[in-house]
Amino acid sequence: MPAKTFYLETFGCQMNAHDSEKVVGTLMAKGYTQVPTPEEAGLVLYNTCSIRDKAEQKVYHRLQQFKRNGKDKVIGVLGCVAQQEGERIFERAPNVGLVCGSASYNKLGELLVQIEAGDRRVTGLSLDTDEAFDTPFTRRDNPHRAYITIIEGCDKSCAYCVVPFTRGPERSRTSESVMAEARRLAAEGYSEIQLLGQNVNSYRDPTPAGWNFATLLGRVAEISGIRRVRYTTSHPRDFGRDIVDAMDSNPAICDHVHLPVQSGSSDVLARMERLYTRDEYIERIDWLKNARRIYSITTDIIVGFPGETEKDFEATLALLDEVEYDSLFSFKYSPRPNTAALGLEDHIPDEEKQRRLVIVQEKQRAIQIRRNAGLIGSVKEVLVEGRHQALEQWIGRTSDNRTLNFTHPLDGAASLTGKYLPVRVTRSGPNSLVGESVTVV
Repeated sequence: MPAKTFYLETFGCQMNAHDSEKVVGTLMAKGYTQVPTPEEAGLVLYNTCSIRDKAEQKVYHRLQQFKRNGKDKVIGVLGCVAQQEGERIFERAPNVGLVCGSASYNKLGELLVQIEAGDRRVTGLSLDTDEAFDTPFTRRDNPHRAYITIIEGCDKSCAYCVVPFTRGPERSRTSESVMAEARRLAAEGYSEIQLLGQNVNSYRDPTPAGWNFATLLGRVAEISGIRRVRYTTSHPRDFGRDIVDAMDSNPAICDHVHLPVQSGSSDVLARMERLYTRDEYIERIDWLKNARRIYSITTDIIVGFPGETEKDFEATLALLDEVEYDSLFSFKYSPRPNTAALGLEDHIPDEEKQRRLVIVQEKQRAIQIRRNAGLIGSVKEVLVEGRHQALEQWIGRTSDNRTLNFTHPLDGAASLTGKYLPVRVTRSGPNSLVGESVTVV
């Protein structure tokens, strides 16, 4: 390897983004310098996602590009594709020298020593349940918002999902270690904490304290200096009434719940092995809609799951009308290795999946236009994230997870980044709001 420089590109969810923070911190502690382009780097890393086939293919496309211009570089594949494919990656992409799953990032220093010593193929593919959280160095990408992983892996067996194979079984951190990290982050000036897990609300404290997720959520929200607490991602089966009660009781917990439904049809949910029915999901939505606070609700939708009839699809569309989500992530079903859905019959043609996806997205766009328009005239508190110089607007995020771009009398004369400001909404679009500050800092 010609120089201790590295480039890291991240694919996928917040869990991967936080994993990359751990990787960057570990590399910098070992004397590596991060560079902005792969051309400048001696070590090129891709932190991968395999939840959908499209994300996986993006990674292999990157690796293909380096067959010609990656000479004298060490190429590494990290994360879910690494765990899923293992040493097969070396066969498919012979220019790769490092394959490392997320549970082995605590051993990354040892793997780097092997690479520096000249080993051409190095792997870290353990799913060690005792050491998954023990990465001593983390380089935070945001000076005001920080992620904390509270649970790794998943014990559910959703028929379409690779997470149990790539992240392993559920293992929760101790409440003591989570609280200690949250207090340290608050002392360092971080005002927003996001609790992470593949199934965050199945958290169970492994110590005699025995906290569940609702208890942990409420305790983190009580830490001095923490202004906002978010969490993702929830599984409806484990989303209890006690979580809503904790949110209602703690103003620091944000006004937003991401509750993936995947389908509005109980028949499809059963084939997906999601462990709840449509009615049980709606019961949880009713808890939120009848709560003391107003919550933004977002979700995930998969269209074209094997056997999804037109009636099933119409049930999903009807669910969008009934819940009126504030936003959603929608995807076409894609077969994934090692999953039960591979054995199902009646696969939906891709053109039909695409048709259904477009219908879902168009319906949801109309819902978002209507719901966002209803916010015009209201005042929202935003955490200022930066400034859009071309538009001469500040960029902020509300407690209910909406982007709100706004003007301010200071007009860029001083930085507002990291401040919490009240902003009046004056205009809206399908994906964001526009407003003006109502106070002068």
